Amino acid sequence: MGLVSFITGFVAPIFIIISPITSYADQTYSMHRTKSSAGFSLDIPLIMLVASILKVFYYPGARFDTALLIQAFIMIVIQLVLLKIALDHRPSPSSKGGEAAIPFAGTRDREFDIPRPYNFWQWRSHKPYWQFLLYLFITLVALELLISPIPTLYALYSAGLGAIGLTVEATLPLPQILSNYKSRSCKGFRVSVIANWIAGDIMKMFWFFTATSEIPWTFKLCGIFQMCCDLFLGGQYFVYGDGEVGKMVKEHAQGLGMEMRMNGHANGPRARTPAGEKDSYLEN
Repeated sequence: MGLVSFITGFVAPIFIIISPITSYADQTYSMHRTKSSAGFSLDIPLIMLVASILKVFYYPGARFDTALLIQAFIMIVIQLVLLKIALDHRPSPSSKGGEAAIPFAGTRDREFDIPRPYNFWQWRSHKPYWQFLLYLFITLVALELLISPIPTLYALYSAGLGAIGLTVEATLPLPQILSNYKSRSCKGFRVSVIANWIAGDIMKMFWFFTATSEIPWTFKLCGIFQMCCDLFLGGQYFVYGDGEVGKMVKEHAQGLGMEMRMNGHANGPRARTPAGEKDSYLEN
């Protein structure tokens, strides 16, 4: 029991606090080193920035564990750096693998293309990304100042912020899952990120259900959903890898189709020619 208390009271909170660094440091360094963000979905910084900012403004009304608040601040800093590097090294759509950096964009199949108003978060210029985040922050500050003096309304507003923020965070793996499915590849997405996500989910679930401090149920429910998505993403990496398996399957299918077409021509009815009629006459 002493070990469980030690993990719950000391190890788990520290792990939660530093998880943004351990989860995204390798991905950030890899994109900076290779000068390319191809294969990395820009929706990941969007989701984590919006979720973390909402979580910060959720804290005054919920007063959840301080470790989660510190994690939110660190996550904001890490995701801002990650977004800057991803935008700086984003390939153009015309280059090989360029559209992999555009959320939900595919080069061959378009079944997941979702039109977004004003090309939201698909802008080619860098400026609109930072403007959106600034406007979001200013709006939340203004609402905090206007609603906080009204306790009843503020309680509903705070609960709504928490539900929206944590639901948004729970959808974190979905853009990458769709991107991997369309390309039949996990190339460009670091296995270290997946491993840290899954390890973080396990530690979070353990801490959420054993901690004596205040952990709202919204954290627990959204955490369970996110863990299921992360495990599915891990399964995708096991199946697709860097795309060689999907490429081999496609080439095999193309070769099989060509062979079937050739056999169809070979086994089809022959044209009647004088030579053919002569052969038929001799056989009879």
